[in-house]
Amino acid sequence: MTADGRTERRRKAERGGRRAEFLAALALMLKGFSILERRFKTPAGEIDLIARRGPLLVFAEVKARASADAAVEAVIAPARRRIERAAGLYLARRAHLADCVMRYDIIAVTGLKVRHRPDAWREGE
Repeated sequence: MTADGRTERRRKAERGGRRAEFLAALALMLKGFSILERRFKTPAGEIDLIARRGPLLVFAEVKARASADAAVEAVIAPARRRIERAAGLYLARRAHLADCVMRYDIIAVTGLKVRHRPDAWREGE
């Protein structure tokens, strides 16, 4: 594959990822969540979406795949640890969120279908 082909493939994946994150954020908002951050970057890694509804704070990983099962399976242990570390950094700078209940969710996007898997894992699992 040529360099141009790889570049175009990366661009297409980036567009698809942004579209999936938009749909995931919309789904969370329809469930009453406020989106606090999109693509929150830290030295530990990136969190796709951070959302809040009352005392519940959600750190969500968004995956666009051919099936919802494939999306969930794509969030492997190293990715989960990265998200947990990034969430810790996020909270360390926001004392006003210290009393929130934290949850890690996976949002699978297949085409226009959004499947939200709340409490997909617990920290340290």
